[in-house]
Amino acid sequence: MKIRVATPDDAGEILAIYRPFVEHSHTSFELVAPSLTEMQNRIRDTLPRLPWLVGVDPQGAVCGYVYASRHRERAAYQWAVDTTAYVREDMRRTGVGRNLYAALFEQLMALGYYQAFAGIALPNAASVRLHEAIGFESVGVYRKVGFKLGNWHDVGWWQKSLLQAQGEPQALREFNATLRNTAKLIVP
Repeated sequence: MKIRVATPDDAGEILAIYRPFVEHSHTSFELVAPSLTEMQNRIRDTLPRLPWLVGVDPQGAVCGYVYASRHRERAAYQWAVDTTAYVREDMRRTGVGRNLYAALFEQLMALGYYQAFAGIALPNAASVRLHEAIGFESVGVYRKVGFKLGNWHDVGWWQKSLLQAQGEPQALREFNATLRNTAKLIVP
């Protein structure tokens, strides 16, 4: 699998992976799948500051994606991100998610981020298993915080330290300015 920076041109394949999670499960709390234009805009809006990576199979098709977003708006949170990963159904349990996250963590550390968080709508044993296997630790649960498909759902939160938090942090680097053009990653 090759891992590279996503482009707005990948939005159709990304949306094909994501849409079933929106329409048929509680995994995503979106109630309506975004349009192609909205997904293109999400990618375009993320990339100047944070990475959005895709895994590409040997045939050149997107088989999964991972990205980071702001954890919270207030300035003291700026060194923390939320992370999200989705894998094409036929590629689950093949290492795609794990490899995408490894590449994302490498990029986030180079940018100066210290903490990564993942919110998982529960129950979701596969996502919990993946996140714990790559070093996330459970830090709490928001009880009955989202209503979807006729039920209230909890959201569990997991945290992974990326850099050792000691002393005053350095200024964050922007993904576009420092790494975007060099993030042509190959994962065996």
